[in-house]
Amino acid sequence: MKAANELTNGENAVIVSIDYQHPSAKRLIELGFTPGQEIQLIGKSFFNDPLAFSIRGTVIAVRKSEASCIKVR
Repeated sequence: MKAANELTNGENAVIVSIDYQHPSAKRLIELGFTPGQEIQLIGKSFFNDPLAFSIRGTVIAVRKSEASCIKVR
């Protein structure tokens, strides 16, 4: 299991858990990053922050520090 910020471009993964102690956890859940959802890393900015994920048919950009609390397999 690894964090979503460790995915490579184009890599698919399934969300296993969210670190609910992270300050951005509630926001991520509201955006659809919930356990069981499939995500794909579709792009990184020039300095690898933020990261763009495809989830539930849309593209959402999140900061690298926020993506670190999303555990995937």
